Amino acid sequence: MTCFVFVYGTLRQGQVNDINLKQPKPSFMGLSFVNGQLYNRGWYPGLRLGGAHQVLGEVYEVSNELLAQLDDLEEITPIPSGEYQRVVTELVCGERRLSCYVYELTPAFAAQSPKIDTFMNDWNENKYLDWRGRGVADGT
Repeated sequence: MTCFVFVYGTLRQGQVNDINLKQPKPSFMGLSFVNGQLYNRGWYPGLRLGGAHQVLGEVYEVSNELLAQLDDLEEITPIPSGEYQRVVTELVCGERRLSCYVYELTPAFAAQSPKIDTFMNDWNENKYLDWRGRGVADGT
Protein backbone atom coordinates (compact mmCIF):
# COMPACT_ATOMS: atom_id res chain seq x y z
CA MET A 1 0.00 0.00 0.00
CA THR A 2 1.16 3.56 -0.66
CA CYS A 3 0.42 7.05 0.59
CA PHE A 4 1.53 10.61 -0.17
CA VAL A 5 3.94 12.75 1.83
CA PHE A 6 4.72 16.48 1.56
CA VAL A 7 8.36 17.33 2.35
CA TYR A 8 9.61 20.88 2.88
CA GLY A 9 13.09 20.68 4.43
CA THR A 10 16.00 18.24 4.59
CA LEU A 11 13.98 15.50 2.86
CA ARG A 12 13.73 17.60 -0.33
CA GLN A 13 15.76 16.73 -3.39
CA GLY A 14 19.43 17.65 -2.97
CA GLN A 15 19.19 18.15 0.80
CA VAL A 16 21.03 16.15 3.47
CA ASN A 17 18.18 13.63 4.00
CA ASP A 18 17.06 13.57 0.33
CA ILE A 19 14.04 11.26 0.17
CA ASN A 20 15.08 10.15 -3.33
CA LEU A 21 18.12 8.34 -1.88
CA LYS A 22 15.96 6.14 0.34
CA GLN A 23 14.61 2.65 -0.38
CA PRO A 24 12.08 1.62 -1.45
CA LYS A 25 12.31 4.48 -3.92
CA PRO A 26 9.54 7.11 -3.70
CA SER A 27 7.69 8.47 -6.74
CA PHE A 28 7.93 12.23 -7.24
CA MET A 29 4.47 13.67 -7.87
CA GLY A 30 5.40 17.36 -8.17
CA LEU A 31 5.79 20.61 -6.28
CA SER A 32 3.04 22.01 -4.11
CA PHE A 33 2.28 24.49 -1.36
CA VAL A 34 0.67 24.27 2.06
CA ASN A 35 -0.43 27.15 4.26
CA GLY A 36 1.95 27.42 7.18
CA GLN A 37 4.99 28.96 8.81
CA LEU A 38 8.56 27.67 8.74
CA TYR A 39 10.70 27.78 11.88
CA ASN A 40 14.47 27.65 12.17
CA ARG A 41 15.54 24.55 14.12
CA GLY A 42 19.25 25.13 13.45
CA TRP A 43 20.36 23.03 10.48
CA TYR A 44 16.80 21.99 9.59
CA PRO A 45 13.36 23.60 9.46
CA GLY A 46 10.09 22.92 11.21
CA LEU A 47 6.63 23.68 9.82
CA ARG A 48 3.44 24.71 11.62
CA LEU A 49 0.38 24.37 9.40
CA GLY A 50 -2.15 27.17 9.03
CA GLY A 51 -2.06 30.89 8.49
CA ALA A 52 -1.67 33.04 5.42
CA HIS A 53 1.87 32.12 4.29
CA GLN A 54 2.46 29.44 1.70
CA VAL A 55 5.30 26.94 2.16
CA LEU A 56 6.84 25.30 -0.89
CA GLY A 57 7.56 21.58 -0.85
CA GLU A 58 7.69 18.37 -2.83
CA VAL A 59 5.03 15.65 -2.92
CA TYR A 60 5.99 11.98 -3.11
CA GLU A 61 4.09 8.73 -3.23
CA VAL A 62 5.78 6.39 -0.73
CA SER A 63 5.36 2.84 0.49
CA ASN A 64 4.35 2.08 4.06
CA GLU A 65 7.88 0.74 4.54
CA LEU A 66 9.42 4.07 3.55
CA LEU A 67 6.86 5.97 5.66
CA ALA A 68 8.03 3.94 8.69
CA GLN A 69 11.63 4.98 7.92
CA LEU A 70 10.56 8.64 7.75
CA ASP A 71 8.79 8.26 11.11
CA ASP A 72 12.08 7.02 12.59
CA LEU A 73 14.04 9.89 11.00
CA GLU A 74 11.57 12.48 12.34
CA GLU A 75 11.64 10.75 15.75
CA ILE A 76 7.95 9.85 15.70
CA THR A 77 8.94 6.23 16.43
CA PRO A 78 10.18 4.18 18.20
CA ILE A 79 10.33 6.71 21.07
CA PRO A 80 8.65 10.02 20.18
CA SER A 81 10.82 13.07 20.84
CA GLY A 82 7.81 15.38 20.89
CA GLU A 83 9.39 17.65 18.27
CA TYR A 84 7.28 16.52 15.30
CA GLN A 85 3.91 14.94 14.74
CA ARG A 86 2.77 13.29 11.52
CA VAL A 87 -0.51 14.82 10.38
CA VAL A 88 -2.65 14.74 7.25
CA THR A 89 -3.15 17.86 5.16
CA GLU A 90 -5.02 18.48 1.92
CA LEU A 91 -3.18 20.07 -1.00
CA VAL A 92 -3.24 20.43 -4.76
CA CYS A 93 -0.41 18.88 -6.76
CA GLY A 94 -0.68 19.55 -10.48
CA GLU A 95 -4.36 19.00 -11.17
CA ARG A 96 -4.86 16.47 -8.36
CA ARG A 97 -6.24 17.12 -4.90
CA LEU A 98 -4.33 14.88 -2.46
CA SER A 99 -4.35 13.98 1.20
CA CYS A 100 -0.71 14.01 2.26
CA TYR A 101 1.19 13.25 5.41
CA VAL A 102 3.40 16.06 6.62
CA TYR A 103 5.75 16.21 9.59
CA GLU A 104 4.55 19.19 11.60
CA LEU A 105 6.56 20.89 14.33
CA THR A 106 4.72 20.74 17.64
CA PRO A 107 3.61 24.02 19.28
CA ALA A 108 6.09 23.67 22.17
CA PHE A 109 9.07 23.40 19.82
CA ALA A 110 7.77 26.17 17.52
CA ALA A 111 7.62 28.49 20.54
CA GLN A 112 11.38 27.94 21.06
CA SER A 113 12.29 28.65 17.43
CA PRO A 114 12.62 31.81 15.32
CA LYS A 115 10.34 32.14 12.32
CA ILE A 116 11.85 31.86 8.85
CA ASP A 117 10.67 34.65 6.58
CA THR A 118 11.81 33.95 3.03
CA PHE A 119 10.36 34.16 -0.44
CA MET A 120 7.49 31.62 -0.62
CA ASN A 121 8.64 30.19 2.74
CA ASP A 122 11.09 27.98 0.84
CA TRP A 123 13.68 26.22 3.01
CA ASN A 124 16.02 26.01 0.01
CA GLU A 125 16.12 29.83 0.02
CA ASN A 126 17.90 29.60 3.41
CA LYS A 127 21.28 28.52 2.07
CA TYR A 128 22.77 31.56 3.83
CA LEU A 129 22.30 29.79 7.17
CA ASP A 130 25.04 27.62 8.60
CA TRP A 131 24.32 24.43 10.54
CA ARG A 132 23.68 26.44 13.73
CA GLY A 133 21.07 28.60 11.98
CA ARG A 134 23.34 31.68 12.01
CA GLY A 135 24.04 33.91 9.07
CA VAL A 136 27.19 32.67 7.35
CA ALA A 137 28.38 36.10 6.26
CA ASP A 138 27.96 37.99 9.51
CA GLY A 139 27.53 35.33 12.21
CA THR A 140 24.13 36.63 13.32
